[in-house]
Amino acid sequence: MGMSDVENEIDAGFTREDLKGINLEAAYGGAPSFLKRRYTKDLSGAQIAVTGVPFDMAVSNRPGTRLGPRAIREASSYQPYDEPYGWPFSALSELAIVDYGDVAYDYANIPAFPAALTAHIRKILAAGVAPVTLGGDHYITYPVLRAFAEKYGPMSLLQFDAHTDTWADDDPDRIDHGTMFYKAVKEGLVDPARSVQVGIRTHNADTLGVNIIDAREVHETGPQAVAQKIRGILGDHPTYLTFDIDGLDPAFAPGTGTPVWGGMSSAQAAIMLRDIAGINIKGGDVVEVSPPFDTSGITAVAGAHVATAIICLLGWTMLM
Repeated sequence: MGMSDVENEIDAGFTREDLKGINLEAAYGGAPSFLKRRYTKDLSGAQIAVTGVPFDMAVSNRPGTRLGPRAIREASSYQPYDEPYGWPFSALSELAIVDYGDVAYDYANIPAFPAALTAHIRKILAAGVAPVTLGGDHYITYPVLRAFAEKYGPMSLLQFDAHTDTWADDDPDRIDHGTMFYKAVKEGLVDPARSVQVGIRTHNADTLGVNIIDAREVHETGPQAVAQKIRGILGDHPTYLTFDIDGLDPAFAPGTGTPVWGGMSSAQAAIMLRDIAGINIKGGDVVEVSPPFDTSGITAVAGAHVATAIICLLGWTMLM
């Protein structure tokens, strides 16, 4: 690419025509689409659609994750100059990725939100495109899973988190970011025997049969061994990956609503996400990035890298 091309490359989120390729637009300029991909509601030719869910009405502690999708998009602007490191393919050049924008919902009609989000994800899946979702609080994974289970049946859930989010809650109308996987298991959206939660470090007496790899096991056995264990649990079952940023230690992700010490490092997470390549992943999300609690922006940077890793995992299933 010549200098004149670089000088003219601006607002690629609106102006780029090709869905593939790296981008040399200045990180601090232009429209902050995810990885400088094109903003579009046209899924023609797309393989992966990144979409935002700016919702944080289910939090039990500090709010602010409604600002997460925007912050993650902005943080991703540091990455489009080069292909993601350590993968045997060029994800940005070989995968057709779009930024599908955010889900539309009425902030004053919270009971209508879950159905609106399910319909939003259902539309992406119906087009044969894999969604990668930027949260938002962790409740959003529940209505997203409904759309995935409609298409693929009960899913394996691969969850990186400090909390299990399976605390008992038999009220279908409650919107809570700590009980939604209890409901997901009870509704048959998730197969607990083929699911695994990684990085857990809070107590829950009943985990509903979901396999637990707690934070201490990650530290003591190492991320490579944990990745191998994850692969053994998931097998070839259709899998949804959800990454709560509080799975990372607050030293690496201070900008989140319910931080818990003793968590995973970003390096451990990066190794595990790379070494589980080959799982039958169908989609994923990164949630609970709360920019108001991190003026440095490093939490959003971590979130952007997690979302890119999910794209690469999906790419493995499409390209390898």
